[in-house]
Amino acid sequence: MEDSMSGVVLEMLWCVLILIVVSWVMIRVCDTVWLKPRRIRSTLSKQGIAGPKSSFFYGNVKQMQSMMEESTVTTTNCPSSSSSDVQPPVSHHQWLRSIFPYIQIWARRYGRMYMFSTGMQQHLLVNEAELIKELKLHKSLDLGKPSYLTKALEPMLGNGIIKANGHHWSFQKKLIAPEFFLHKVKGMVGLMEECTMAMISTWERRLSQSNRLGLAAATLDDHEFMVDQDLRGLSADIISRACFGSYYSQGKNIFAKLRDMQEALSHQSLVFGLPYFRFLPTKSNREIWRLKREVEDLILKVVNKGRQEASQKDLLQMILESAATDSELHQDKRKTERFIVDNCKNIYFAGYETTALSASWTLMLLALHPQWQQRVRAEIIENGSLDNMDKLNQLKTLTMVIQESLRLYAPSVMVAREAFADIKLGDFQLPKGVHVWSFIPELHRDPDNWGPDAGEFKPQRFAGGISEACKYPQMYIPFGYGTRLCIGQTFAMLELKVVLSLLLSRFSFSLSPYYRHSPVYKMLVMPQHGMRLIVKGV
Repeated sequence: MEDSMSGVVLEMLWCVLILIVVSWVMIRVCDTVWLKPRRIRSTLSKQGIAGPKSSFFYGNVKQMQSMMEESTVTTTNCPSSSSSDVQPPVSHHQWLRSIFPYIQIWARRYGRMYMFSTGMQQHLLVNEAELIKELKLHKSLDLGKPSYLTKALEPMLGNGIIKANGHHWSFQKKLIAPEFFLHKVKGMVGLMEECTMAMISTWERRLSQSNRLGLAAATLDDHEFMVDQDLRGLSADIISRACFGSYYSQGKNIFAKLRDMQEALSHQSLVFGLPYFRFLPTKSNREIWRLKREVEDLILKVVNKGRQEASQKDLLQMILESAATDSELHQDKRKTERFIVDNCKNIYFAGYETTALSASWTLMLLALHPQWQQRVRAEIIENGSLDNMDKLNQLKTLTMVIQESLRLYAPSVMVAREAFADIKLGDFQLPKGVHVWSFIPELHRDPDNWGPDAGEFKPQRFAGGISEACKYPQMYIPFGYGTRLCIGQTFAMLELKVVLSLLLSRFSFSLSPYYRHSPVYKMLVMPQHGMRLIVKGV
């Protein structure tokens, strides 16, 4: 009898325990899916922040998907240059309709600051000058990169400096940022020049071969280059040599695989946390997982070889030395390897693709504006050999052109932050959990800030520097803002100056009649159909 009673009591205790666990799980789910989003939206709404009406669970996802589909249909039905002998004029703003169209549509309805939802994720778009300034000055670790985005991009970036938050981010910045200070980066000018001259030699051979065919046999295509492909290869060569030294060939292989991974991860839906089932064994996900394993194995092989040959002073070796002196990493081999692997991925993404794209867009703009191309070329020739920082710093016109190109075609389209605690932004109280976004193309084309010619290519606006280029210089953010400003900014600007100055001193560029201006978003803004330019020797 007592045994029977004990069994009943035990069963009841188990039932109570299961009930408590189930109730706790249900409360957590209810809070995550319904209560927390409602609290965030209520807090913002009480402060006068409006936005589109949000539905339970889906938020504004269906509206966003509908707008994206309409935008795709509109873009597809637009006449292209391939259907006519006459090339349509290149617009520097019409293509934005195909990149996050809902951001622009809602901005017209609700202004420069509004909220929207993608199910559990609550977003606040901020394109107000004074608030952008506040964000740039905010130094607390309570404002970081969106955690859900970090998880989605883990195969590509791991938990490296681009996506890390809090103490882990500040720790990585302390070790890595010094390797990109000017006094170290300027020592890479010779490497950049050497790599660029190798590509120039290849171009000159291609031009020479087509010229030997004779004018009667030569065609327009003989001098037409897909310059974005070549510049991508050049940028990979530079960053591979800078990062991996004598093992640069393995570095280029790593970058090729990472670019395949980038293509697989290029979903607009990923950015705002729209449904993206990264755990399911889909064909795309299996490909991503395979590439992730291969990339990490390749990086570790290079790291181990680098440790054995500590005499070479490449970027990877310098980071290894910094890690070796840090007590947090020194005692944990696995943590050290994770630190190196993740940040090698980050250096690829930030220092390879973005620079190649920026150079491509700049050459396209100079091809459209031959008068500026000639001004830059004359400045380069006047300054002679550009083998040191002092000479490069004298290229004021080229600097203006690069800054204007980054204004119109910044590789990134969004700056994203998540509030990890309640924070104050201007007169507003932002609740914990809200995601703050700023749409770079809109900031860089705002006529109230840049003037009525905001949509035009006018490098002279930067003649007095960024501080005098517009009414609110804080709204110029091609490299992000605040404490999370891109640590590779100096490296990128130096590479752009070296590459463009060498190319423009030897070649002239004009737009191919087959070029189709169709920038698309694939984690970065890139030419959908390639950058087709006519290249001629000067």
